[in-house]
Amino acid sequence: MKTFFVYIIKCSDNTYYTRMTNNINRRWLEHCYSEENKEAYTYNRKPLELVFYETFNDVKQAFEFERKLKK
Repeated sequence: MKTFFVYIIKCSDNTYYTRMTNNINRRWLEHCYSEENKEAYTYNRKPLELVFYETFNDVKQAFEFERKLKK
């Protein structure tokens, strides 16, 4: 069974970034250290702070929760 995470990152400009992933550790490292995508929302908003995450076993529930957070 796969695990999914919905997470919120607080950026240095006091904005928030919310997404879903199946590997929170990998995504956190990508947000913090990746130099590949200079157009990414978090790329120029470092330092970043992971302020929230929730774990789900159902991708549909994770997607719905992400949608609710973004509203």
